[in-house]
Amino acid sequence: MAIHDILKMGDARLLRIAEPVTAFDTPELHTLIADMRETMVAVNGAGLAAPQIGVNLQVVIFGSTRINPRYPDRPLVPETVLINPIITPLNDEKAQDWEGCLSVPGLRGMVPRWTHIHYQGQDEKGNRIERTVDGFHARVVQHECDHLIGKLYPMRVVDFTQFGYTEVLFPELGAG
Repeated sequence: MAIHDILKMGDARLLRIAEPVTAFDTPELHTLIADMRETMVAVNGAGLAAPQIGVNLQVVIFGSTRINPRYPDRPLVPETVLINPIITPLNDEKAQDWEGCLSVPGLRGMVPRWTHIHYQGQDEKGNRIERTVDGFHARVVQHECDHLIGKLYPMRVVDFTQFGYTEVLFPELGAG
């Protein structure tokens, strides 16, 4: 396992459309996922997409079994590996909330997201995953899956008066 550097906004690799995974339960895929997990935990991430470490595949991981210091007031989300995801909104309702990103360090912005979604995909062994979720869980999935279509959360910010440095907006969180 290895901790990888996380690409930062401005790196053209973050703007690519990720390729689907076609081979499951391989040593290469298991290594990628282990590296992603170790990288995400090392930087207190709520999730991580393969493109953020320069791997152009439709692989995201998210969730935690402990409170995240970057999001201390958010509920826990089950640890999940999601490959080749498809997200379906279950209504037209969107809610705005603050988001940050490991590829946009030190900043937060108010981002609209669907409140209630269904997502599906596969795990690392190719087993089907299907869930219907709402709230923070739905937000995290949408945020991570945006990385697979070359979108970073600032591209979804509507009101730039609600975008700024974390240490200014939320001094209790520090620069995270």
